[in-house]
Amino acid sequence: MAFAAKEPVEAKAETSSNGSAGTSEIVLSVQAVTKKIKGRSIIRGISFDIKAGEIFGFLGPNGSGKTTTIRMLVDLIRPTSGEIYICGNNVQREPEDALRHVGCIVENPEMYSYLTGWENLEHFARMQQGIDAARIAEVVEIVGMDNRIHDKVKTYSLGMRQRLGIAQALLGRPKLLILDEPTNGLDPKGIKELREFIRTLAEQGMSLFISSHLLSEIQLMCDRVAIISKGELLAVGAVEELLSQRGAYVIWQFDQREAGVRLLSEMHDVAIVPEQEQHIDESILALLPGAVVTSMPPEQIAGTVERMTRAGIGITAVQKVAPTLEELFITMTEGDVVE
Repeated sequence: MAFAAKEPVEAKAETSSNGSAGTSEIVLSVQAVTKKIKGRSIIRGISFDIKAGEIFGFLGPNGSGKTTTIRMLVDLIRPTSGEIYICGNNVQREPEDALRHVGCIVENPEMYSYLTGWENLEHFARMQQGIDAARIAEVVEIVGMDNRIHDKVKTYSLGMRQRLGIAQALLGRPKLLILDEPTNGLDPKGIKELREFIRTLAEQGMSLFISSHLLSEIQLMCDRVAIISKGELLAVGAVEELLSQRGAYVIWQFDQREAGVRLLSEMHDVAIVPEQEQHIDESILALLPGAVVTSMPPEQIAGTVERMTRAGIGITAVQKVAPTLEELFITMTEGDVVE
């Protein structure tokens, strides 16, 4: 069943000037939000905006405050200070007006296993105004569950339950869709279909806020990301912009490794990266035994090749490796695992 495709890195957290989305394309605005529990600071003054049609990734290690933030966005818990606006409505002061624009799956979607998928959607539809059978059929088609929607949920795989949860979140035609670990239970084919499906929703103008532990998928899926650790935002920005600030590795393989390392060590603006600090796909290094990993400006590669040649050092391979979001995440959060 495929998803249907219907028609401080010194990146600064963006904030809107007044909380109102009516004069801009801002759908979600989080402004200087803090949260204290029993006197302990869980969230420390985070700020970011999400625009219409944007896919925004939210990443954080265990205990970073990621889930706490999501719960504040949907008014399950209240901030200690700061403001959250959805489509210009303050979540704390105007919760009904704000949350009618939101569809959300926080953690695992909860469904009645003894009911069919359709009966579950009918149940949730009764909680909202203007959701008829035609709309239920529409979201069923969007998530590609036409063939199984009348089967009992207890017969569904975890991936199918995830699809049903997304269908439920789409019932009210939200402008902001919040998905917490949406790829749970999906195989690689299902993850690819979900990625394409999410992009389709964004192209239709919906904003998506996505948390995930699959950093490679976030990199492929999202326009911008926020990285949170210990309750503070470490970076907010476009994925490519953040990665370009990290810089690329240049990997060298020599016929005389020691001589090559010695010459690299003498060169200005070239740093040899110790093995314990290398966050590179192991499959790349496996193809280059004895490789020397360096951090250096790409424009110096040609000159370095020339110097090696003059010194009689043969270069058997040289490769520039772009950083990944996973590498940036590990570097910024000191190796903590993502939630």
